[in-house]
Amino acid sequence: MPTEAHHGLAAHEVVMLLETDPHRGLDEGEVARRQERYGPNVLPAATGGGLLLRVLRQFHHPLIYVLLAAGTITALLHEYTDSAVIFGVVVVNAVVGFVQESKAEAALDALRSMVRTRARVVRGGRERMVPSQELVPGDLVLVEAGDKVPADVRLIRPVSLRVDESALTGESVPVAKDETVLPATAAVADRHNMLYSGTLVTAGSGTGVTVATGAETELGAIHRLVGSAETLVTPLTAKLNQFSKVLTVAILALAALTFGIGLARGQDGAETFTAAVALAVGAIPEGLPAAVTITLAIGVARMARRKAVVRQLPAVETLGSTTVIGSDKTGTLTENQMTVRAVWTPDGAEYEVTGSGYAPQGEIVHGTDGTVAVPRPRSALWWTLLAGAACNDAALTHEEGRWGLVGDPTEGALLVAAAKGGLDPAALPGEYARAGTLPFSSERQFMATLHRDPGSGGGTGHVVLVKGAVERVLPLCGGWLAGDGTVRELDADAVLRAAEDLASRGLRVLATAVRTDSDPRVFDEDVLDGTLTLTGLQAMLDPPRPAAASAVRACHTAGITVKMITGDHAATAGAIAERLQLFGDVGGSRGDAGVLTGADLDALPAEEYPEAVDRARVFARVSPEQKLRLVEALQSRGHVVAMTGDGVNDAPALRQANIGIAMGRGGTEVAKEAADMVLTDDDFATIEAAVEEGRGVFDNLTKFIVWTLPTNMGEGLVILAAILFGSALPILPTQILWINMTTAVALGLMLAFEPKEAGIMSRAPRDPDRPLLTGALAFRVVLVSTLLVAGSWWLFSWERAEGAGLAEARTAALNLFVVVELFYLFSCRSLTRSMWHVGLFSNKWIIGGVTVQALGQLAITYLPAMNTLFETTPINGETWLRILGIAALASLVVAVDKRLRRQWV
Repeated sequence: MPTEAHHGLAAHEVVMLLETDPHRGLDEGEVARRQERYGPNVLPAATGGGLLLRVLRQFHHPLIYVLLAAGTITALLHEYTDSAVIFGVVVVNAVVGFVQESKAEAALDALRSMVRTRARVVRGGRERMVPSQELVPGDLVLVEAGDKVPADVRLIRPVSLRVDESALTGESVPVAKDETVLPATAAVADRHNMLYSGTLVTAGSGTGVTVATGAETELGAIHRLVGSAETLVTPLTAKLNQFSKVLTVAILALAALTFGIGLARGQDGAETFTAAVALAVGAIPEGLPAAVTITLAIGVARMARRKAVVRQLPAVETLGSTTVIGSDKTGTLTENQMTVRAVWTPDGAEYEVTGSGYAPQGEIVHGTDGTVAVPRPRSALWWTLLAGAACNDAALTHEEGRWGLVGDPTEGALLVAAAKGGLDPAALPGEYARAGTLPFSSERQFMATLHRDPGSGGGTGHVVLVKGAVERVLPLCGGWLAGDGTVRELDADAVLRAAEDLASRGLRVLATAVRTDSDPRVFDEDVLDGTLTLTGLQAMLDPPRPAAASAVRACHTAGITVKMITGDHAATAGAIAERLQLFGDVGGSRGDAGVLTGADLDALPAEEYPEAVDRARVFARVSPEQKLRLVEALQSRGHVVAMTGDGVNDAPALRQANIGIAMGRGGTEVAKEAADMVLTDDDFATIEAAVEEGRGVFDNLTKFIVWTLPTNMGEGLVILAAILFGSALPILPTQILWINMTTAVALGLMLAFEPKEAGIMSRAPRDPDRPLLTGALAFRVVLVSTLLVAGSWWLFSWERAEGAGLAEARTAALNLFVVVELFYLFSCRSLTRSMWHVGLFSNKWIIGGVTVQALGQLAITYLPAMNTLFETTPINGETWLRILGIAALASLVVAVDKRLRRQWV
C-alpha cells in the first residue's frame, strides 16, 4: 500500500493492514522475516561510474583531445620539452575536475546518514532500543521530546505531541500531532497524524506504527529527487564548451590547410607536417584551462572573505550571470526565530516590541507616542506577559555568546517578550510554582497552568494562566481586564477586530487569559469555561533578517528577480514578502504580482505553468517535488537560477539549480552537500556580495580570453603565411610554447586580480544566450591578431633584408609578440574604458607580472643557455626600438577601436 494513503485510514485499519499489534508490536521472528523482505531502513547508496570512469570523464573535452594529440605528436618528433608542457596542462585540468565532481556527489551520502540513529520500539510486548536501520513496516515506535523520528510512522496514541518539520516541509513552527483521520489528498505538511523520518519531536510523546522505511519514506522520495536532478553546466562552462568546439574545428582546419598547401607547393613532407603541428600548438590557448581555474580560485578566496564558501569553482562565475534567486523563507530570508512584534490589551492600547530573535534585548514601547512601557504589576500588560512566560514549557539558553532555545519557538518568543517587559523568565518557576497543567493539544488549542500566586493575600492563593488560539480562548472568558485593573464586560467583537488587524500584517496571534483566586482542588477544562478574564493578545512572526530587505533591493537594481519559495502558509509568506519588498520591482502588491500556493501550481495547465511561475514572486505550501519543478520551469524560460535553502526539502532544488546556496549555521548537512555555495553567516545579504564577486570574476575571465586569443590566432596565421609564401618559419614551436606559457602566467593571470569595475551591480545580468565574445570583442581579437601577424612578418622580413641571421630575425619576431601582448594587457584591463580611466597602478599585480616577463625576455634573448635551448640570439637596440614602435602603434589602433565600439561590447 502506498505510504501516501496511511493518513487517510483510521489507526486500527493501519494496524490491521500491516498485521501488527498496537500494544505488543511485532515478535522477533516476524521482524526478521520483514527485514529480509524490506531490507534495512537506510537510503540506497548511489550507483554511478567507477573511479576509472570518473577519471576518464575529465579528459572528455574537444580542446583536451587536440592537446593530447599535439602532445603525442611532439613526443614522437622528439620534442620532449614541448610534449611535457602540454601533458602537464592536461593533467592539472583533469585533477581539478575530478576533485570538484567528488565533492558534488557527497549530497546523497549526507541524506543517507540522516536516518542512522537509534529508535525505541515495542517488540513482543517488551520496550527496547534498536538501531534505526533495523526498523521494519509494522514496528511499534515510541517517541518523546528530543527524539529524531526514525521512519515514517502513523500515530495511534499521541500525547501533546509537537514536531518540528521545518527541514522537510518549510513550516516555520512545530506542528501539533493527533491521530485524526485525514483526507487522502492532504499534503505532507497537513498530515497531522503522521511522523516523518528525519524530523524532530519538540514536545510531548507518542506511539505509532511504522508504515515506511528506507527509500519508501518521504525522505527517500527526496533522495530520489536529488539523485535524478540534473547537475547543470554553468553558463561559463557551456560557453567555453561551445567556444572550444568551434576553436577545435578551426585549428584542425587551419592545420590541415597548412599541410595541404605545403605539399601542393612541393615542400618537404616532414617539415610541412612539423609546421602544421606548430600551427596547432600555437593556436591552442594552453594557458586557458589554468587561467580559468586560477581566476575562479581567486574569486573563491574573495567570496570566502565575504562569508560565502564556494564548494564548486564554476559556481563563482554562475552567480554573476544569475537572473533569478529562488529563496527559501524560513532561516534564509527570515531568522528562523519567532519574535513577538506587538501586544494588544483590552483598553485599546497596542505596544510595539523591539528587537528580534531569542536574545532578550529590546523594549516594549507604546504604539502611539513611542515611549517605553513599564508594565505595572497585575495590569493587563503585566498579566499578558506573565501568562505567556509562566504558561510555558520552553527555556532560553545562552552559550558561546549566542542565545538559543530548548522547546517550542512560539513559547520561546513569549519568554523573550516577557524579559523585554522586565520579567525574569528564569525566576518565574520559583515565584509562581506550578501546581497543575492542561497541556496544549490540537483539539484543545490552548494550554492552561495552575500556579501558586505570590501576589495574592498572604501568598497562599492560586492563579490560572492560559494562552492559545484566539477563537478558543475567547469563549472561555467572561470579561476582560480594563486599564484601571477592573474586570469589564467582554467585547468579543473588539477582540476579534484587533486579532484580525494583527493577522492581516502576517502575524501569528495568541490570546492570554487569567483567573485569580482559583481553587487548586478543581482544575480541569470544564471549570474554565466562562470564568477566565482576557488580558490581551500577543502577535509574533519569524522576522526578516535585518539586511535582507536592502539585499533584495540591491538584487532588483542588478536586474535579478527574487522569488520566495517556501512550505509555509501563503498569508505568512505574503506578509514577509511585502516587508522585504519582494514585489517592489514590479511596482505591485502581493495580489498584483501573485502569491501561488502548491495547490494553485497543481491546478495550472502545463502550457501556462512556466509563464505563471515567471510572473509570480511568492510560492507557498509547496512540496519538494514542486520546488524542483519550479526551478526547471524558470530554467525553461531561459533564466540562470540560484536557489537558496537550508532544509532537507530544499536539497533537490539546490541540486537542480544552476547554483545551489545553503545556509552554513542553520542548514542541514544535506542542504550543504547538495549546494554549490554555503553562506557561513546564513544571511541572504551575503548573496548580494557573492553576486558582485561573481560578476567581477566573469569580467576578468572575459578580459583574459580577449587578451590571449589574438596571440594564439596570430601565431597560427604566421605559420600559415610562411607556408603560403614558402618562407622559413618566423617563430619555432618551442618559441611559441615559451610565448604562450610565460605570458599566460606572468601577464594574463594578473587580470584575475583586476578590481571590480564601478557600476558592476547597476547593470543587468548577462544574457545566458549571449556569446562568450560579442561581435565587437570578436572584431577586436581579429584586429589585434592581424596587427600581430602584419607586424611580426614585416619585422621578420625587415631583419632578414638588413642582413640579420635567421635566429636573430626569429628572436625579433618572438619579442614582438610578447611586447605587443604586454601593451595590449593594459588595454584589456577594461573592455570599454581606456587604461588611463581605470588607473595605471590600481592593479599592482600587473606591474609585478610585467617586470617578471621583461626579465624573462631579456633572459631568452641574451643568456647563452637560453639561446641554445630556444634557438634565439641577442638583438641590438635598433631592433628593440622597432619592436616598441610597432607595439605602441597597435595600442593606439586598439584604443581607437575601443572608443568607437564602446556601446557594443
